[in-house]
Amino acid sequence: MTADKELDARGLNCPLPILKAKKALADMHSGQTLKVIATDAGSVRDFQAFAKQTGNVLVQQETVDGDHISILKRR
Repeated sequence: MTADKELDARGLNCPLPILKAKKALADMHSGQTLKVIATDAGSVRDFQAFAKQTGNVLVQQETVDGDHISILKRR
């Protein structure tokens, strides 16, 4: 899936991937998508909780070669 914006959060530990995603989403329009690539395994459940708390939609999650990819849609 292609996203409107991509955020490389590899090498960052919790809570930095979430904080950077929050900042990126704030600069986006409703309905746009953000792809976040992180190496922190905790980011998988962190983005699930983040989506529920903020009202943004977690469109997709997958792990590819140690990269945890989350795609969020701006509310």
